[in-house]
Amino acid sequence: MLAEILPASVACAERFDDLEPVTPYPEEEAVVARAAAGRRDSFHTVRLCARLAMAELGTPAAPILPGPKGEPLWPDGLVGSMTHCAGYRGAVAAPATALTGLGIDAEPHRPLRPGVLEYVTLPAERERLAHLARTHPSIHWDRLLFSAKESVYKVWYPLTRKWLDFDEADITLHPDGHFTARLLIPGLEVAGRPVPTLPGRWHVANDIGLTAAVLDH
Repeated sequence: MLAEILPASVACAERFDDLEPVTPYPEEEAVVARAAAGRRDSFHTVRLCARLAMAELGTPAAPILPGPKGEPLWPDGLVGSMTHCAGYRGAVAAPATALTGLGIDAEPHRPLRPGVLEYVTLPAERERLAHLARTHPSIHWDRLLFSAKESVYKVWYPLTRKWLDFDEADITLHPDGHFTARLLIPGLEVAGRPVPTLPGRWHVANDIGLTAAVLDH
């Protein structure tokens, strides 16, 4: 699924359950030692996916610990992202020489809970979502937009070390599987030049909605 929405330079791995045995690094196990069993299992499975993606790039296996905001701390020379939700775990990695930033998010393909849409969207976004719901009713556009904002944040934070609120990125979803994120605050730069927009793609399959945002050089 991930390979359908990412450039060829990105290595991907995904799982749909936690049945595959995983031997975690002690440093990783310490992070979730007191967590519930389900949380521990998904934590370790998504890191298995990350190491599979790293191996595809020829990068030796290594612990992937969470940073101050929960972001995965990748080995030097890599950019990457991880995501997990009910029924899905996925990770992607790419050489830092190929991409500047990378973010993915997976969500169950079902509507957002009541009250969430107004909290995570701008008025203009809600207008566009209403149009998409009329013209393409089989897609839960509200959940996809939420996912796209999560993917954009996963590109934004490692590069800026700043928070990005839901109302600070204006997402336009397109029925052809693409989206555009217009960043409403400054902070993201490449080679000293501001980055006002981020491109992304989305895909729905197996009752999972996936989004990916990519920042090249």
